[in-house]
Amino acid sequence: MLARLPKILIALALAGSIGLHWAFLQTVAWAGMIVSYAHESPLTEAVVKTFDGQHPCELCKQIAKEKQAEKKSEYQFEASKVKFAYAAVAFIFSAPPLFWEVGVSTDAAYLRSHAPPVPPPRSILG
Repeated sequence: MLARLPKILIALALAGSIGLHWAFLQTVAWAGMIVSYAHESPLTEAVVKTFDGQHPCELCKQIAKEKQAEKKSEYQFEASKVKFAYAAVAFIFSAPPLFWEVGVSTDAAYLRSHAPPVPPPRSILG
């Protein structure tokens, strides 16, 4: 379990960064609303009352308020204020001053031309 902890923490951080915590809280709020409305009326009416938008619970109101506050506080980027300076750059590709060609090794061909040792080597595993 301890080896999985970093992966779990990363998954939770990613889920929080894309707003899945709001979906989880909203699901909890809806479940609570269905249970509380089911005490007063049949289950079908409780489900309709939960999702009609006319009877939000306090948790639903708080979630909506916090989501709006989160959207307003996001950084607004204004492209009109950004100005880039243009500088012409010429790329010249040339070989380095010290250059030598690496020769092809003939060791592999030498090793493959001889027969294996007799008797064959024993396995380490026995």
